[in-house]
Amino acid sequence: MFSMATMRSIWRTRRGGLPRDLVRDIALVCAADTLVGVSFGAIAVSEGLPLWLPVLLSLVVFAGAAQFMFVGIIASGGTALAAVAAGLLVNARHVPFGFTVGDALGGGRLRRLVGSHLMIDETVAFALAQRDPVRRRAAYWACGAGLFVCWNAGVALGALGGTAVSDTDAFGLDAAFPAVLLALVLPSLREAGTRRAALVGLGVALAAAPFLPAGVPVLLALAGLAVAGTGPTAPAGGGGEPPGGTDGPEAGTRAGTRGDPHGAPCDDPPGDPYDEERVP
Repeated sequence: MFSMATMRSIWRTRRGGLPRDLVRDIALVCAADTLVGVSFGAIAVSEGLPLWLPVLLSLVVFAGAAQFMFVGIIASGGTALAAVAAGLLVNARHVPFGFTVGDALGGGRLRRLVGSHLMIDETVAFALAQRDPVRRRAAYWACGAGLFVCWNAGVALGALGGTAVSDTDAFGLDAAFPAVLLALVLPSLREAGTRRAALVGLGVALAAAPFLPAGVPVLLALAGLAVAGTGPTAPAGGGGEPPGGTDGPEAGTRAGTRGDPHGAPCDDPPGDPYDEERVP
């Protein structure tokens, strides 16, 4: 009921309302998350988990990466403690999220509580893309409410389908776990520090897997974070130049003048700007 009331208030909040391209992007994300939710529900049930568990996880946790990791660790024989710890670590990114988009939640305890529950990667991304405060809040709530409904509907449909299909592996749904987790990680691998951390974490997990219970190597892989900030860094000014730029006659040349680093025009003929004959 609260989500429906929020959605109605969003569409009424318009001096022009949400742009069509923004509504389209939110709808596409909701459609994609619905499909991922279907695969999550189907795989969770096919792994032997009760029908109510993926549905309850989606309602209470509402965090795709944490839910996939939780079910994956449990299905591979890991302990519930390891699965919960891994999920909490994955969701630790929501702490800085809260400081970043806290203004989009609005006032009132109930509103902020519900808004915090809807705080996921997509809602934060859509909110940060808006400069106008009113549109920023509308984008956050529209994306959050839409994804909450679509994700939970998809999980419920997938869980029901998983009970009807005896072998979900025949449909290739067993590949959804690594595929979704890889898709979540790939955008971050553009940064060199993240790539170093991922490679070290992968090495630690692979080395520990034969000797430790399932789920523990995933936690040990967090050791890769220790090298995330190491490695060569570019100079502050970029391109080997000091932060203030290049001093000397070259600075004047870049500004369309010659010899004066402050950009003052100079009509002297080519040559040494500091010729002895020109010095008083």
